[in-house]
Amino acid sequence: MINCIFTIDYEIYGNGSGTLKELIYEPAKKLKEILDRAGAKIVVFVETTELEKINDFKADPAIQDVQNQILDLYKQGHEIALHLHPQWCNSRFSSGKWELDYREYNMCGLPEERICEIVDESINYLRTVLSDKHFTPFSFRAGNWLFQPTLRAAKVLSGHGIKIDSSVFKGGLQHLHKLDYRKASRNGFFWKFKDDVNSPDSSGTLLEIPIYTQMVPFWKMVTTKRVGLQHKSSSSGARAGNQKLYRLWDMARFFQPLKLDFCRMTLKELISMVEAVVKEDLKNPSIYRPMVLIGHTKDLVDFETVDLFLQYLKQKKIAITTLKDAYNRCVS
Repeated sequence: MINCIFTIDYEIYGNGSGTLKELIYEPAKKLKEILDRAGAKIVVFVETTELEKINDFKADPAIQDVQNQILDLYKQGHEIALHLHPQWCNSRFSSGKWELDYREYNMCGLPEERICEIVDESINYLRTVLSDKHFTPFSFRAGNWLFQPTLRAAKVLSGHGIKIDSSVFKGGLQHLHKLDYRKASRNGFFWKFKDDVNSPDSSGTLLEIPIYTQMVPFWKMVTTKRVGLQHKSSSSGARAGNQKLYRLWDMARFFQPLKLDFCRMTLKELISMVEAVVKEDLKNPSIYRPMVLIGHTKDLVDFETVDLFLQYLKQKKIAITTLKDAYNRCVS
């Protein structure tokens, strides 16, 4: 059985550039209209740290509209999930620019006490926005997908009531940040984990439902749509020389992980990736196959492709669900 789980990272560019209206509010508004027509729900990974700081510094006039939009999505049954880029936690806004603290770029490398502070503050922010003092996010995604080293962060997240992580993309490799998800490639569509997100552990309290990924020859990553969005993202903040070198090192593989990204992929690519799993499902329909799609509000410009893909899923009778709703089916 196949379920598709649409997830979107609800955020501006990583260096703080761009406006909330252009990169979050308007894309999410249009996406919701499409989802409503399809009767589908989405998992909204709200980047709490950046939004809280924007609110604190009154750095963008659309912050109240964005917070109201999060509340509306919650009231209408979409899953509100936790997404963190901790370099924002100690940020300062001065002369129209953000100064971020990149010493805290990877939350997993911080002391357990600091991780707990960050998670506490982020959940409290969501509770304020949602006017729900008991709200606890069910799902989590790490900033830049960095969920290694796993142990301390997993312990804190589990202690705060979070049940699911969806940071892993199989085959992922970032030398600069010591991210290596290649071992996860041998795992199934989901697994419990404890000490290492790559390693299934039935005693773990967190469930990994990874972003669905296929390993493809490197040239399949080079499409006009993907390159254009990547260029737009890269131009929002110049990479330092060593970052470019590390990125080239990451890409120095014949096969690359292609995420099921409904913002960056063409309709043909999306359908092709799902069709490959449909063929597997026909052979053994008893296996539960949750396919997590990823998108970013800042990348969301091609709404026609999203609409047509949703129509394709309906024709194929592939249900759309949320991470929270998929949980019981996975653990049973």
